[in-house]
Amino acid sequence: MLKEERLINVDELLAKAQRPSADAMELHPFYRGKVETALKCTVRDFNDFAIWYTPGVAAPCRAIAEDPEKVYDYTNKWNTVAVVSDGTRVLGLGDIGPKAGLPVMEGKALLYKYLGGVDGVAIMLDTKDPDEIIKTVLMLQPSFGGVNLEDLSQPKCFRILDTLREKAEIPVWHDDQQGTATVTLAALINALKVVGKRIDEVRIAFIGSGAANVACSRLIFGWGADPARCLMVDSQGILGKHRRDLERRKAEFVDKWRLCQTTNAEGREGGIPEAMQGADVVIALSRPGPGTILPDWVARMNRDAIVFACANPVPEIWPWESKEAGAGAAVVATGRSDFPNQVNNSLGFPGIFRGTLDVRARTITDEMCFAAAEALANQIGDRLDEEQILPTMDDWEVFPREAAAVGMKAQEQGVARLRMSYDDLLNQARAIIKRSRDLTHVMMREGLIPEPPN
Repeated sequence: MLKEERLINVDELLAKAQRPSADAMELHPFYRGKVETALKCTVRDFNDFAIWYTPGVAAPCRAIAEDPEKVYDYTNKWNTVAVVSDGTRVLGLGDIGPKAGLPVMEGKALLYKYLGGVDGVAIMLDTKDPDEIIKTVLMLQPSFGGVNLEDLSQPKCFRILDTLREKAEIPVWHDDQQGTATVTLAALINALKVVGKRIDEVRIAFIGSGAANVACSRLIFGWGADPARCLMVDSQGILGKHRRDLERRKAEFVDKWRLCQTTNAEGREGGIPEAMQGADVVIALSRPGPGTILPDWVARMNRDAIVFACANPVPEIWPWESKEAGAGAAVVATGRSDFPNQVNNSLGFPGIFRGTLDVRARTITDEMCFAAAEALANQIGDRLDEEQILPTMDDWEVFPREAAAVGMKAQEQGVARLRMSYDDLLNQARAIIKRSRDLTHVMMREGLIPEPPN
């Protein structure tokens, strides 16, 4: 490619990458929010209010008082998830506060509804205190079938999740941890197929040691990667037994210090470039770029390298830079939908929670995440290649298949309150998700959701 042509292409790609932000600034004030409450029961005339409200509603209230499990049959608790955040680690924006984080949580609720048929309710908390967050979530339980924690800073996010998973009677999930890890594992399974490498033989450099990559490493090690051959990098450098700063704070950074003991068997020191030297895979969930990862560092990786640059809203390195560095990375992915190979938890949480709610699971285990990752990876079928390692969100069949896989695993592990066959789970999930999509399309067609301005 001529230098002039390459410059034109890069300018076009950069313009494309910046367009969603410009569109968002026009359309968010146009719609004044992305989700709303809609009725799901008939209102034939005003006499129906006597059924849905007083005096008729007293009868199901008494029934639930006698048997609390009936709340799942008589209310929408069975299908409602609270999306809870304090706004301390929002996308790549950091601690921007609960009000500024609300558009993200509304977006999460939109994806829950459209992709999973789940009713998500955005709840922003005006506190950074982990004990207050735990207390509040536990008090919210009666209204919800599950809780999605989102955009909580670390290290408190680990204690919040672990405590709530222990104490809550409904499933609690931290999407930045479990959701990101599930989709990343699915992408890695398929990327390794493309380059013909085995997971137990590759060297992986995890760039960033926040909630997302700590969870990614746990699931990826659980799937068969060798921790001793892998490296983790935080803002101070490569993790390892030499990190006395973390040893002094190991009670606070429990997960990081554990990774210091289990990864980096060779005792390598340095930063991102040293960690990437001789790596087969880079999984970056760190500071948004570009420039966080340089092309020269990609060139130091092994042949047929895999680069996941998944910081949002801007990847650590542009995809075309990874492709052109040295021999060029064989598989490149980002967290964005406007480039090939989106690795984003939006491919996971709607289907995973669909299956969790459908069997009324008490929790979401790592094994349920493995089941979802395998279903997601398998959905690509014979379309698998270096620019298509995962289905896109348009392939909506992936969500009911994840749901069925998760529901079956929950039953197998004894954490489900309901028993259903795989086919029944699959068909029910398909019907619920189709209804959500159809509902949106009908409202658009009828003008109840207006067309955006030109």
